[in-house]
Amino acid sequence: MTDAIYIVGTFLASVLAGVAIFIAMRPLRLARQAEKLARAQRDFHRQREQLEAKFFDHVSSSGKPRGLRWKDVDFDDDVIYARDRQNGQLKALVAIEVSFEAIDGGGMEEVEAVSNVRSATAEFLHDSTRWYTQGRVYFNLAPNAAVKYLSNDLEMVAEEHARV
Repeated sequence: MTDAIYIVGTFLASVLAGVAIFIAMRPLRLARQAEKLARAQRDFHRQREQLEAKFFDHVSSSGKPRGLRWKDVDFDDDVIYARDRQNGQLKALVAIEVSFEAIDGGGMEEVEAVSNVRSATAEFLHDSTRWYTQGRVYFNLAPNAAVKYLSNDLEMVAEEHARV
């Protein structure tokens, strides 16, 4: 009986030691995550001009919306960072204003609203090593509204970590 008590006691002591180590490591993990986030944000701001040009290249060659040509994209200065809930991928969301022009023969030449400036959000992705874009646009949504709209898929990165 004393051997069983000794074995159970040793097992419980090992489990408690493991839990204590796990709890003690949490601040280190959080600090490492905060540093990775800060590095990614600095990289985004350093590469921003190139990323915006790549974004424009993507959207202007997409053929969408049909019958329209991307004329100009004006990027806001502010950036909102969000994280994909499923895979943890970091995203930078930037408010944009988009101008289109009708393509001759595209069926949109007579539509007055073509010249209206449209508000949207541009999405940029981080793959743990670099920033890139696929030209994803959320029309009629500001970055905060896009995160709310996609709340099943996205979560806002803590505001104190979002400043660069």
